[in-house]
Amino acid sequence: MNMITSSSLVFSLLFCLMVSMLLLPLPSHGADPDPLQDFCVADLNASTSVNGFPCKPVSKTTSDDFFFDGLSKEGNTSNPFGANLTAGNVLAFPGLNTLGISMNRVDFAPGGINPPHSHPRASESGVVIEGKLLVGFVTTNNVFYSKVLSAGQMFVIPRGLVHFQLNVGEGKALAFTAFNSQLPGAVVLPLTLFASTPSIPDQVLTKALQVDKDVINTIRSKFGF
Repeated sequence: MNMITSSSLVFSLLFCLMVSMLLLPLPSHGADPDPLQDFCVADLNASTSVNGFPCKPVSKTTSDDFFFDGLSKEGNTSNPFGANLTAGNVLAFPGLNTLGISMNRVDFAPGGINPPHSHPRASESGVVIEGKLLVGFVTTNNVFYSKVLSAGQMFVIPRGLVHFQLNVGEGKALAFTAFNSQLPGAVVLPLTLFASTPSIPDQVLTKALQVDKDVINTIRSKFGF
């Protein structure tokens, strides 16, 4: 009788523990893991890396490792999209390594577009500095959210969702975007579909997009393929 009572008590305690674990709020994590030291300036020339970059020796770290002027220069928008992205991620600014943050500068010619794309490793926030931008994103339920923003207004794009920015003003436009990852990555839909190496098979694209092969070839030609 005592053994039955004891077993029942243990089972009850285990059950309560499992229920409490399920009911407790899960911890919130950023896109990148938390750092374990003050800083870890990336050694981009290291032969090995594990989900990031090894640290540059502290003895070789200088003040310059923590400053970056790459976003101060206007980008060249003479391209088919009429927009230019200047990345301020860990590849350009090694001091960001392990800190879970990065920024981009996006310049737009009149009518220019930062084409539909997604960031698999980060959410994005941005602020319009100059001009007028139509900013939009699409959810996994195919719901489209958008708004025209002017200088000083801010937007946010949830992680992984397809989004874009289109210059709808009369002149140039400028935006700065920030990410909760040192290297958010970008899947640019037009380039992913029509400029991959090797190419996605025609039969996949014609079937998926419900168009003829001639249409696929025409679009590919726009990207030099």
